[in-house]
Amino acid sequence: MFVIELVYKVPLEAIDAHMKAHVAYLNKYYEAGNFLVSGRKIPRDGGIILARGETRDEIERIVREDPFCSRGLADFRIIEFRASQRAEDIPKRVA
Repeated sequence: MFVIELVYKVPLEAIDAHMKAHVAYLNKYYEAGNFLVSGRKIPRDGGIILARGETRDEIERIVREDPFCSRGLADFRIIEFRASQRAEDIPKRVA
């Protein structure tokens, strides 16, 4: 599993101007089964995506497709981890 951290490099107005393309990107990888949870950081200086993938290279390739990445709007950090425990009622807790 992977945590993808986005850190904005531009004002929020520039982020918001590209949000529709970013959401389309997110939806593509939710449908593909790679993205599990995502959202804005608080304060709003970036975002977090919890993802699954076979390899780090796969996740790096996916991240490069994000319009925020390809347009130079955000920096990305990828943290790989091995999930060893989980809550049985995750859908209730993430709502």
